Amino acid sequence: MIEIERKFLVNSDAFKENSSSQERIVQGFLNTDPERTVRVRIKGDSGFLTVKGKSNQEGTTRFEWEHKITVTEAEQLLILCEKGIIDKTRYAVPVGNHLFEVDEFYGDNEGLTVAEVELSTEKERFQKPEWLGEEVTGDIKYYNSQLGKKPFKTW
Repeated sequence: MIEIERKFLVNSDAFKENSSSQERIVQGFLNTDPERTVRVRIKGDSGFLTVKGKSNQEGTTRFEWEHKITVTEAEQLLILCEKGIIDKTRYAVPVGNHLFEVDEFYGDNEGLTVAEVELSTEKERFQKPEWLGEEVTGDIKYYNSQLGKKPFKTW
């Protein structure tokens, strides 16, 4: 139940050429306390409730627990969420031995595209595609929980 990932800005739409799938995601946060976040998500025809712990100092590792719920339950919980619902399309992009999840945001976060890669260890090496830009791992303003509060368009 430990998540290890690194996050990057995306500098072009070239990732779409190699995308193996894409899915619309709508999500909100019941709690955005820095010690723990509680997220509600609708992804395709499924709902999810996710609890994430505080990230380590580098921002690469944190506790994550996720439970599948119905879309109806997720829709009801989204009504209770804090201000700032996130709307995005997630692209799955295989690169070498890894899968990048690239999020293209809409609404108040339109213009922002971020890629994440999950790793087995913090030191694991991975291939960096040409469309991968600046690393923003650990930069809290790029956390989805913060994009709801301070959207990209307000920066």
